[in-house]
Parts: sequence; structure tokens; C-alpha cells
Amino acid sequence: MKREENEKRLAYLKNIVLNMPDLPGSYQFYDKEHTIIYVGKAKNLKSRVSTYFHKEVDRFKTKVLVSKIFDISYTIVNTEEDALLLENSLIKKYNPRYNVLLKDGKTYPSICVTNEHFPRIFKTRTINKKHGTYFGPYPNISAMYNVLEIIKKVYKPRTCRQPITPEGIRLKKYKPCLEYHIHNCEACCIGKQSYEDYQENIRQAKEILKGNTRQLSDWLYKRMMEKAQELKFEEAESLKQRYILLKEFVAKSEIVSYTIQDVDVFTITDDGLKKNVFINYIHVKNGTINQSFTFEYKRKLDETHEDLLIQAIPEIRERFKSKAKEIIVPFEMEWNIKDAEFFVPQRGDKKHLLELSEMNGKQYKFDRLKQAEKLNPEQKQTRLMKELQLALGLSKLPYQIECFDNSNISGTNAVAGCVVYKGMKPSRKDYRKYNIKTVVGPDDYASMQEVVRRRYSRMIKEKSPLPDLIITDGGKGQMEVVREVVEDELKLEIPIAGLAKNDRHRTNELLYGFPPQVIGLKQDTELFHVLTQIQDEVHRYAISFHRDKRSKQALHSELDDISGIGPKTQETLLKAFKSISNIKVASYDKLATIIGPSKAKIVSEYFAKKKGETSK
Repeated sequence: MKREENEKRLAYLKNIVLNMPDLPGSYQFYDKEHTIIYVGKAKNLKSRVSTYFHKEVDRFKTKVLVSKIFDISYTIVNTEEDALLLENSLIKKYNPRYNVLLKDGKTYPSICVTNEHFPRIFKTRTINKKHGTYFGPYPNISAMYNVLEIIKKVYKPRTCRQPITPEGIRLKKYKPCLEYHIHNCEACCIGKQSYEDYQENIRQAKEILKGNTRQLSDWLYKRMMEKAQELKFEEAESLKQRYILLKEFVAKSEIVSYTIQDVDVFTITDDGLKKNVFINYIHVKNGTINQSFTFEYKRKLDETHEDLLIQAIPEIRERFKSKAKEIIVPFEMEWNIKDAEFFVPQRGDKKHLLELSEMNGKQYKFDRLKQAEKLNPEQKQTRLMKELQLALGLSKLPYQIECFDNSNISGTNAVAGCVVYKGMKPSRKDYRKYNIKTVVGPDDYASMQEVVRRRYSRMIKEKSPLPDLIITDGGKGQMEVVREVVEDELKLEIPIAGLAKNDRHRTNELLYGFPPQVIGLKQDTELFHVLTQIQDEVHRYAISFHRDKRSKQALHSELDDISGIGPKTQETLLKAFKSISNIKVASYDKLATIIGPSKAKIVSEYFAKKKGETSK
């Protein structure tokens, strides 16, 4: 491979890694023919995958692997254990060239609760649903054994393999084994434990395996405290360790569920601009995810999400040869598909699968947008403007946005600032500062009206381009006073929005319309962050102007009032005479030697006149 081609390949891969989330998941490396050559798992996808591309990597095998990578894909999951399970499934499905650990066909163990009259509970790698109920699988083998031990200690299920029947117990066909004598079994085989009690213990054990561990946790904590009070510290410590392990234990994976046999999962995510959608597809076979892909579809008309899904689902199922009879979707579908039924889950494992699909679709959308915007930065600004246009229902793109803010202390040194954003970027040459001229005292509303009136009256007179959107740094009150000037006085049709703060003085709402309504814009979106940046910028600009004005006023001296005496002459006089009082009593001749006869005359006459006015 040529050097330029290799650098281009690495730049492409590093850009993918840069946009990966800090979440657990499984990642796949593809070669030039787009064949999966390696499957891995990570607690933090971005952190883990980035290590392959560090310059410090000196392991020969890793370097060889990296040299073969031409593309990367990944699937987000909820926990590290889920990432292990998904990695296991994908390795078995694709048998990647550079994976060696899981190719032997082994799988993670599960826990079986048999269907016998007196059920047994044990570890197994073989799944046969006719024999019982299965929980797992468990990638953390140690955690699985700890839970089995806890169940054994608390509920003491039988471990013998002989079939125990009511008839056999009645005829006394069985004898208690060693487990009974060492108190690991209650000897249901000889009637020492009733069938009802045994079944209740099994029911509670199943609740633990489902993850409903509160009852057992309470029991362990109580026993732990009892042993501590009895000064049996070793037993108390042992119970404590089991209590901690139980708290940390996750009963079963959200990625694999033996209650789900063969289903397709589809979700749809909009790009926010009504142009493209991202459809994620997950296929579950025999309780295991073995496919997860996201596809981008372009809108041709004004298709709804249902229209797009019903178009995409048959295409995707045909592509992957899926024969699943059940299709999980995020909303009710009016259409039907031959030999399959749509299902909208409300809870349980299927609901978790739907949420997982949505998460992967949203992440794919994020990656695509970031990659496109890195190649074309202006695309990001256009996207944000379109998002704002859609959110507010504006008739045109808000290319020029202007935001106002006042600043004063109890009405003194009252000023205001106007910042201008063009294409979602600050246009600092268009920023304007205003000294409040007509308002006496601290009246923010009147000050805002004065500034808006001056701003747009001048723009009308000069025939300057008016803004596409005005944003006030305030809530409903500020919006209304601006509207009175813009619409009622100046007869302009400029949309007005407001950014309102909560009790902690943090911006939490975007307002629009009259009467103002809260726009459902989430605070964690990129658009909301940009709007708050505009608000912070106008606040900074107005505050800085106010501080400058106060500083100049604080430095004002009597020499500033003498016409014809500039800053340099003032500095010369103060340097020579040290203070204003010394300048006042200085003779004309002394002043003339310092600043010259003409300026000395001005200063002498000024202070002589001031002295005469004072003596009167």
C-alpha cells in the first residue's frame, strides 16, 4: 500500500474512533473486502479502540491487525457483561481471522431450574427448554458460582439426580444422603420438608435469578448483624462478602434471553431536518443477537416514519434472509407483512431490545453528522439553523440572529449590548454598544425598548439588512417590550424568542410566540448549547462595556474638564506636580516651563476662574 493511501486510511479510521461514545459495547474491524477480521468488546468503546492506533503500540500482532483494518463498526450495549455476550455471539457467527479465544464453539454457562416434582438448580452449558427454566448466560463465572452458593446456603435445594416422587416418599424408597447430615439439604426425599415449602423456596430462588434480590439481601444483612453481635466475626465477614456480591450481581443479560427465540427489531431516528432517517435493525436468533446494522434512508416526499419503516422492513429482511415471525417496532403499524406480526413491547426483555436498537440508531446518526461536518464545517451551521427554524416554525432560515442585554448598577452607568450571529457564528464587526440616554434609574424594560428602537430605526434609515430572529436575554416580560417596539411602533415583522432562566439563574427554557410558549427543546442538545452561548456572549459583551464605563468614571479628574488639555498634558502635569492640589497653586512661570506658555495660560486661567467662583 502506498504511503499516501495508508495515511488516508488511518485518518478515516481515526475519525471514526474520535466520534465513538464512551459507552460499553462490541466493535468489529473489517478488511479491504469488508469481511469481519476481528471482534472485540469494551467497557469504554472510544478508549479501547483508540489504543489500536496509538504510536506507542509495539506488539507485532497488533500492528499486523491494524494494517489490515479498512473500516470499523460497533454496537452499544448497557453493561460490560452484555458486551462480553455480544462479542461471544458475533465471534461464533463470523469466525473472524484474528479472534482465537471463542472459536471453539463453547458458550457461557447458564443456570437451570428443572421441571421435576422437586426441582434441582445447577450450572449448564446445554439449553433444553423441555427440561426446565434457564437463567443467564453468565460471562462472569465467579459471580454465577457465588449466586449458586448463596441459593444453596439459603434455600438448600437438593443436589441428588434421582427422581423423587410423592409415591416414592410414601413408600419410603429413599434414604437421606450426606448433604442432609451436613445441613445442606432439608431431606424432602423422606418427607422432612413438605412439597409446598420446597416449591416456595424454589420460587424465591427464581426471583433471585431474575434479579429480584431485595429479600435475600435483607436476610443476609440481618444474619450478618446477628453474627457480629454474637462475636462470630469470621461468619459475619463471610456473610458480608456474599451480601456485597449479591448487590453487585446482575441476574441475567439484556442481550440474551431464552424467552426470545427468533425476532426482528426495527427502530427509526430522524436527522432533525426532515431529510434523512436512520433505521436500526437487530436480529435475535435462538435468544442471541447475531445482527445489528443501521441504514440511512433519504426522504423523497413527506413520508411519515411509518411509511419509511414499512418500505425498509421488507427490504432489510430480504437482505438478511430473516424468517422471524415477530417484528418488534416502536409504534403501532397499520400495515401488515406476510407471515409476520408487528409487536410494540411495553416492558420486559423485548422492551430492552427496542431501547437498545434506538440507542444504536441515535449513535449512528451522531457519527454520520460528525463525520460530514468535519469534512464540511458549514454543514453544521446549516443543520443548526434548520433545527432552529423547525423548532420555532419560522418561514425562513434564521441566518442573522441578534441578541440584546442590559447592564447597570442601580441605574448608574446604564448600558446595553447587541451581539450579531450570522450562520450560527459570531459576527463581531456587527456588535454594537449603547449608552442608555433617556431612562432614569434602574428600568430594564424601558432601557431595552430604547436600545431596540435606536437599533432598528437606524437600520431602517440606512436600509441595512434586518435580522431573521431577535433573541432576548430574558423571559416573557422582555419579549413583550421588544415586541411593542418592533411590531407596534416600527411595524416590522421580525420573529422574537426569549431565553428564560430558572430560580438558580440557569437558562432552562426557550420561549417563542405571543403569548410566549415553551418550546420543547432539550437542554442536552447541540442547538440549545449554541443558543445559551449566544446568551452568554451578549451578557459578557454588555458587562464588559459597563465595567469599562465605570472604570473611566472612577479615573475621571478635574483636569478632564479643562478644554484644550489632553491626556498627554494631564500625564505630564501629574508627573511633575504629583497632585491636582499642587497644580492649582503652581505659578504661571512654573507651569510654562513644564507644558509651554499657551497651555500654562489655559490651566492658570481655568483654576483662577474656579477660585473666583468659589470665593463668591
